[in-house]
Amino acid sequence: MAGQNHSTIMEFILLGLTSEATFRAVLFVTFLGICMMTLLGNLSIIMLIRVSSKPYTPMYFFLSHVAAVDIRYSSCVTPATLGGFLADLYTMPLADCVVQVFYILTFGTAECFLLAAFAYDRYIAVCSPRLYSVKMSDKFFILLVVSSYIGGFVNTWTFTSCLLNIHFCGPKQINHFFCDLSPLLKLYCSDISVIKINPSVSSGSIIVFTMFVIVISYVYILLEIRRMNSKEGREHKAFSTCTSHFTAVTLYHGTITFIHVMPKSSYSIEQDKVVSVLYPTVIPMLNPLIDSLRNKDVQEVLKKVIDKKKISLTIMMH
Repeated sequence: MAGQNHSTIMEFILLGLTSEATFRAVLFVTFLGICMMTLLGNLSIIMLIRVSSKPYTPMYFFLSHVAAVDIRYSSCVTPATLGGFLADLYTMPLADCVVQVFYILTFGTAECFLLAAFAYDRYIAVCSPRLYSVKMSDKFFILLVVSSYIGGFVNTWTFTSCLLNIHFCGPKQINHFFCDLSPLLKLYCSDISVIKINPSVSSGSIIVFTMFVIVISYVYILLEIRRMNSKEGREHKAFSTCTSHFTAVTLYHGTITFIHVMPKSSYSIEQDKVVSVLYPTVIPMLNPLIDSLRNKDVQEVLKKVIDKKKISLTIMMH
């Protein structure tokens, strides 16, 4: 009988954010708008960096990869979310659910490492500008980006490999709007005491490590900014670049710490769902604004692109 129960759970029912039809329609339009803005904003950053006439510095390289990760991150969640708003009963096969968890964790972890690498890049740029090209060589910053993706893959595999070997005995309902790891853990039949601890330990270690790199980098940056001569203009430029990045870091790390590290008994599943709206949907939409478009260098590139378009249109009209 137990074996039969295990074999029958091959798909899950996502309960979504709400069961009220009118509210679902409003949320569908809202999330669709967020999805379009996320794609437009992050694709704009990638295109701006590619058409830039400036040298392809590590800062541009990190920004483009953060934007690419945000697009993939959001794309993992949005289809299931929108489908849940349209259907009274939205189901997802077990295989699709595991794949979704895999991609969400992979890109989420990769973004943690990318933000830490970005902070280190800003530390070198502000504190050692003369040695910047030496310390942040092409090979080194490419290695940082590749390591971020590898770290995301390795961290995720420790979780999803367990999902492939453990049976689900129900209930079929997942009280969430996508297949996140936390609500999925509640549906295991087997003893998962070790598996429940593993995500918190692994995610907590990564968050602590990346936050340590970020905080130490910004402590040295702030100390260096205090020593700068404001007349040089470096102080304002450094502060503008770093504050926008630190805002993105605070939002992202704050939400993933709440979801993956804090004890589940300290908050309800409804609070979990509300916070989960932020990190895979809202933050990827905001990142182009708070982490890129507020960056003075990116603004200069945007102005140059707009000026070129204006000139081209003027020539065509005449």
